[in-house]
Amino acid sequence: MGVRKHNMAQQIKEDRKNLYIASLRNCPTSPRKMRLVADLVRGMDVAKASAVLQFTKKHAAKDLDKLLRSAISNFEQKTGERWEEADLIIKEISVDGGRVLKRIQPAPQGRAFRIRKRSNHVTMILDSVNPDFRERVSNKVETTETEA
Repeated sequence: MGVRKHNMAQQIKEDRKNLYIASLRNCPTSPRKMRLVADLVRGMDVAKASAVLQFTKKHAAKDLDKLLRSAISNFEQKTGERWEEADLIIKEISVDGGRVLKRIQPAPQGRAFRIRKRSNHVTMILDSVNPDFRERVSNKVETTETEA
C-alpha cells in the first residue's frame, strides 16, 4: 500500500473512533416504508428518539428501535461510559434497498403479475454532541490501546 493511501486509511480509522455504528441488513420491509420512520428520528437526541420509536405505530419502528439499542450498546462497549451521561444524537441514518424476492401471482386470462418483495439495509451512526466528552473518550481509548 502506498504511503498516501496508508495515511488516508489511518485518518479514516481515527475519525471513526468517535462514531458508534450499527447496521441492520436484509430487513423485510420496503425501503420506502422504513424511510418514513427513519425521517422521524434523524438528528434527534437518543433518549427522545427511543421514546418516539416506542410509540410509533408503524411496524418499521420496532426494527429501528432495536437498531438504536444496538448502536447504544456499541457506544457503551467502545467507551466504557454510560449512554445517559453522554449527549448522544443520531448523526446519520441511511436506508438503502436490499435484495428483492421476485414472486409470481396469477392474473386473469392466463397472465402472471410479478410481485417484488423488497427488503432494506439500514445504517445508524451515533455521535456525541459535547466536544469535551469526545476528547475525554478519545484520550481514554488511546491510553487503553497503549497499555495493551
